[in-house]
Amino acid sequence: MNALIHQAYDPEAFRRAGHELVDLLAEHLKAVQDGGKEPAIPLVSAEEEYAFWQKDLRENQGGAPGELFKSVLARSVRVQHPRYMGHQISPAAPLAALASLVDGLLNNGMGVYEMGAAGTAIERLVVKTIAQKMGFDEAADGVLTSGGTLANLTALLAARSVKAPASVWQDGQREKLALLVSEEAHYCVDRAVRIMGWGEAGIIKVPSDKQYRMRTDLLEGCLQQARAEGKTVIAVVGSACSTSTGSFDNLEAIADFSEKHGLWFHVDGAHGGALCFSEQHRAILAGIERADSVVMDFHKMLLTPAVATALIFRNGQHSYRTFSQKAQYLWERETDEEWHNLAKRTFECTKLMMGLKAYTLLRTYGPELWKQYLDRVMELGRQFAALARKTEGFELAIEPQCNIVCFRFRPAGVAGEALDALNEHIRQALLEEGRFYIVKTNLRGNTYLRVTLSNPFTTETEILELFARIASLAERGVG
Repeated sequence: MNALIHQAYDPEAFRRAGHELVDLLAEHLKAVQDGGKEPAIPLVSAEEEYAFWQKDLRENQGGAPGELFKSVLARSVRVQHPRYMGHQISPAAPLAALASLVDGLLNNGMGVYEMGAAGTAIERLVVKTIAQKMGFDEAADGVLTSGGTLANLTALLAARSVKAPASVWQDGQREKLALLVSEEAHYCVDRAVRIMGWGEAGIIKVPSDKQYRMRTDLLEGCLQQARAEGKTVIAVVGSACSTSTGSFDNLEAIADFSEKHGLWFHVDGAHGGALCFSEQHRAILAGIERADSVVMDFHKMLLTPAVATALIFRNGQHSYRTFSQKAQYLWERETDEEWHNLAKRTFECTKLMMGLKAYTLLRTYGPELWKQYLDRVMELGRQFAALARKTEGFELAIEPQCNIVCFRFRPAGVAGEALDALNEHIRQALLEEGRFYIVKTNLRGNTYLRVTLSNPFTTETEILELFARIASLAERGVG
């Protein structure tokens, strides 16, 4: 056998490389958490980045992996940095990252039980734990899948199977199917509708109120208008929360409406669904236990490496309704409801052991770790808003409901397009400096800066430092 194959699988070489890597990651974590001179995002242009790696492959092929890992760390976003306030992803807990290493080495596919016995059973335990925390009974069940976009699509396919007048899966689509969703919902709902072949007319966007929450008082009118246009509305999607502003729809009102009209009630709780682990904040999810299906990302608010998303069905049997097809080499009968053969319920056949990442934290620390983390970052959202209100030149888009805050810098006498341009250029300047990482959003035609306070080590010091830097950039005439 070729010597390189033996070298690639040598346990002792792996042990040495593994020890070196863990030491490297631990030092990286220590340096990043401390902040100091470390940037939150060491960004260069896409062409420059690509050129760097072209040169690396050309000059370092056959080199030690330690140098490769050092380069990756040096050139990547530091989510664990206290000045990271960017997109919706939590800093992965180190033990959960080690679980990813176990998954990577085992490489069990998990499409069928015999290929991933441990991972399959662990996944079910994690799903049942989530379902219980959300208020569902023992009949609830579900799966873990690769991200909220895929999970939302899977849930809506199940809704179509249960609520559509005919079997689309077997006979193709005949009716003009549609769903109701807030205009502020994540774009993946729109994408799912189009993937299912419903077209643009299949997504009926319900206006939002001043707090960017669905106007549930308009649902009845939207439904009747859709029916008058010959559409068959089968579902309503609630956001918990919206991506841009972190606004939570009134899930109780949506549940009442859905039950009244026999519609499937789905909750996109990719970000905020995790609050079921916080007694202090659980009330914001009131009504989620009445949903037919719920999506929740572990990697957004539960310290788990990306990607790991739970899709929960109140009636566990509905989790088998999404797909129904023969695959004789995997199982004998397509109609058998076997929780342990996951490919019957997900798009994935070769599926990551993503449940292990969440289970490692749950088993080691219990749900208390998640509770403490959630309470901390929710408090950071309130703290950021309070500091913005009392710092000259800053204004909030709305009062935040979670750890997502939209704000902007508004000097006296600056308005309209000039104000938008100023904040866009402030954000770009911050990005190029790299000391802070924040993003921006557009709210009803206006540009706002946006933070997701996902790092529990962020303090008032970093927030005030950010404000000072923004004010300084504005004073220098950025934009």
